[in-house]
Amino acid sequence: MSALSFAPHLNININPKLIPKPKSKPNKTRVSLQTFPPATFSDPFVVQLAESLEDSLPSSSQPLPLQKLRDFSSQTLLSTPWPSRKDEPFRFTDTSFIKSSQIEPVTRISESATSLGISDDPQFTNLVFVDGFIQKSGLNLSNLPDGVYVGSLLDVSDEIVKRVSEFIGEFQSGDLFWSINGMGAPDLGVIYVPAGCKLENPIYLRYLSVEGGNEESKKLPVSNPRVFVLVEEGAEVGIIEEFVGNEGNDCYWANSVLEVVIGKGGKLKHSYVQNQSFGAAHIKWTAVMQETASTYELVEVSTGGKLSRHNLHVQQLGPETVTELSSFHLSVTNQTQDLHSRLVLDHPRGYSRQLHKCIVAHSAGQAVFDGNVKVNRYAQQTDAGQLTRSLLLEPRATVNVKPNLQIIADDVKCSHGAAISDLEESQLFYFQARGIDLETARKALVVSFGAEVIGQFPYPSLRNQVESHVKELLETKHESSS
Repeated sequence: MSALSFAPHLNININPKLIPKPKSKPNKTRVSLQTFPPATFSDPFVVQLAESLEDSLPSSSQPLPLQKLRDFSSQTLLSTPWPSRKDEPFRFTDTSFIKSSQIEPVTRISESATSLGISDDPQFTNLVFVDGFIQKSGLNLSNLPDGVYVGSLLDVSDEIVKRVSEFIGEFQSGDLFWSINGMGAPDLGVIYVPAGCKLENPIYLRYLSVEGGNEESKKLPVSNPRVFVLVEEGAEVGIIEEFVGNEGNDCYWANSVLEVVIGKGGKLKHSYVQNQSFGAAHIKWTAVMQETASTYELVEVSTGGKLSRHNLHVQQLGPETVTELSSFHLSVTNQTQDLHSRLVLDHPRGYSRQLHKCIVAHSAGQAVFDGNVKVNRYAQQTDAGQLTRSLLLEPRATVNVKPNLQIIADDVKCSHGAAISDLEESQLFYFQARGIDLETARKALVVSFGAEVIGQFPYPSLRNQVESHVKELLETKHESSS
């Protein structure tokens, strides 16, 4: 039975625009809707969401990579049910908050946001997204070297469009939220660094969520910003991603995707800061493909959102490859802070380090870490390490950690570890023995717990900004509980 004949049987009206038109030449990366068994089309909520995303997009023709992305995403979206706690990847992450809301795709940039989001630091090249739309008025490319491009896919040269098209649909990661982004992204931000080019100053990606609802109205505006980064052979660049929303407890859903390809010998320093409203849903995908002898360094600090989840997938595609991942999550309200990471090593002499730290400072707060490092058969002489440490400051605070190291190669040096605790009595005693009172000692130890990650940000202004924000959150939490 075909998919179209099965849908009426379920009383589901599938918008014909969601069914991609057949092409004369089959694309091997595509999956036809007719290849899925009928049972995969049994989630009316996903179909309704897909229709609302389709209706929110402009009807004008789009560049080939963007149209290819939407076609591919619509196919996978309709074949994927909404996740529940019965699904292993979401066993500790409850997404019912999103599903029970009135989801409304944002269709345009708010007029009040035309001058928001521009960093005043002259060393940064800014690319600002407002509710998923690129704010072109704030884009300054005057400081970029020749050949480097930062901006919208709609304005890029044909040569770069061709290079971007080679990778659309090639990433092996993704879930329902990845497909929702691919179908609902109004544009594709592009960062292109040509071979051998080394940028001294970082590129600043700032994502602003302006449209918002409240808990009573159940309104949940959703935005789908998407960025593709291509670092060619021997090139180097730094990227800062910062996610912010209106102050207070505005309800919105930021559903973001970043795809990265690093060429042979290339290097990318990635700084990621998440400071959304405490009423928001924040779901982030980061997918990275690294060629031979390339380097990817991530430093992440996540403090906002009612529900925050980062899906991080890295694949090493050649030998001598370096991957370093550092993350710090802080939950000071009834938040869920979730990191699901997957690192795949397929070639000899790969190197990786992952450090994950989190603080849960609320009795209804939760942290989740699911980290998977897979060392395949030909990844001999791999050196891989993973460590997760969690600090629980309230009696009913919760953390679920699942470090996972899968080794198929036999000549490797690999390790992983996990620790969950309150502050150590011996450390508190050390402070008190030197005349420091217990309250001051606890504050100092809590702040220093995250400092190990925050201190790895490569840019002093960003490092100081994040450090001050974390201290302010912890201080406010301490005052409210006193």
